[in-house]
Amino acid sequence: MATTLSATGEIGARNNGRRLGAALLVIATAQLMIVLDSTIVTVALPHIQTALRFSGSGLEWVVNAYTLTLGGLLLLGGRAGDLLGRRRMFVIGLLLFSAASLAGGLATSAAWLLTARAVQGAGGAIVAPAALALIATTFPEGPPRSRAMGAYASMSAAGTVVGLIAGGLLVTYATWRWVMFVNVPIGIAAALAAPAVLPAVGRRSAGRFDLPGAITATAGVTALVYGLTNAATSQNGVSHWGDTKVVASLTAGAVLLGAFAVIEARSRHALLPVRLLRSRDRVGANLIMLAVGTAIFGVFFFVSLFVQEVWGYSALKTGVVFLPVAGTMLAGSAAASALVQRVGARPMLLVGGAATTGALYWLSRVTEHGTYAGGMLGPGMVIGAAFGLLIVPLTLVALSGVPEADSGAAASLLNAGRQIGGSIGLAVLGTVAWTVVADSARAHAAAAGTVAYQHALAVGFDRAFLVGAGIAMVILLIAVTTIRIRRSDLSGS
Repeated sequence: MATTLSATGEIGARNNGRRLGAALLVIATAQLMIVLDSTIVTVALPHIQTALRFSGSGLEWVVNAYTLTLGGLLLLGGRAGDLLGRRRMFVIGLLLFSAASLAGGLATSAAWLLTARAVQGAGGAIVAPAALALIATTFPEGPPRSRAMGAYASMSAAGTVVGLIAGGLLVTYATWRWVMFVNVPIGIAAALAAPAVLPAVGRRSAGRFDLPGAITATAGVTALVYGLTNAATSQNGVSHWGDTKVVASLTAGAVLLGAFAVIEARSRHALLPVRLLRSRDRVGANLIMLAVGTAIFGVFFFVSLFVQEVWGYSALKTGVVFLPVAGTMLAGSAAASALVQRVGARPMLLVGGAATTGALYWLSRVTEHGTYAGGMLGPGMVIGAAFGLLIVPLTLVALSGVPEADSGAAASLLNAGRQIGGSIGLAVLGTVAWTVVADSARAHAAAAGTVAYQHALAVGFDRAFLVGAGIAMVILLIAVTTIRIRRSDLSGS
């Protein structure tokens, strides 16, 4: 009979009770570093373009090279942890990530930096599922694991926002290279501490790598994210959805992921065991995470653009805009970890989904004449709190009752959902935003000038926020129809 997460968690708690706090600190720090690197370079892009002579179209790949490899290799990274040892892969991933960060900070050409960012993504794809699986196999089910998941979720939720803040500070007071260098001492310190504080809980799974599954999954997710990344309509309103490379990428992604599903259903050593998808609650949690990524991460991107392009904020001021959001994310995650054992996952998902929907609608009312305090602070804080409320129960539901041998695969599936959701959100919301911007600009062509363009941007971004609110409603629908898990299943009682 498969060893369950509850049993392995109890062993870890008895043998390593005094080290659990240190273990959680190392895991949460690593997770924060991986997540924030998706956004920390965003505010530094103009400086990177000048220093390394990037073309306008090539500059976006400073972000995309990281997100593509991170999303494409997550399933493989999760299974590697299951088969080769999670603590071992956690350390290897951190060292790889740190080395790539150092190389990126020393880059003297565009190709050098893009290569380093891709290797960073590969390191992140090893660390992220290992970190979540280590929590699941180290902390016993019930309040200890809920508190640990709350800390992990706080880092996951706040990482995107912290990246924008840190990027603004580093660009303003140091150089763009420090958005890369900052990872090096943190990653090395976490890698050195990991063997001392992370218990080797559980045994490595017997089996071998599912090579056909690994190839089709990695290529399929990469093609899908690549196609979505390039699909968003440009600022002049020209659609890219019909471009040959976009159609080919999305088609290839669909075909490869279909082949992956067939392979996994027949494989004895599946990269993503089909048994993980037999739980309606687990499937629902992963679908909700996909919707959360789609609705919220695209919105963060356009909020950053809104305050800079419409209100003229500097990089540092843009980072400060997200401070209250980060604060309410942390508060929401802390509240969720304390409440989930009392009220269960479903009520919290319903509250979080409803709050996200209402806040995004509220955000869609902001205009070029509005103010941060009057039009953006309130909805931003609600979005942050709602995100925190959602992440903790989603993580607990996705890993509840998972056999210890499959915890890495389950963790990688949840992380992949959020990553792919973010790519979908940028593509869909980007198409909506730039199409409306172009239409509004054409409608007001007679009133050419900065004021007219700012109005067009505000109209387009507001429409994107409204579409985000519609996507957030899907969270409610999925929670109502799929989530049935009992409180006792989350508490281990």
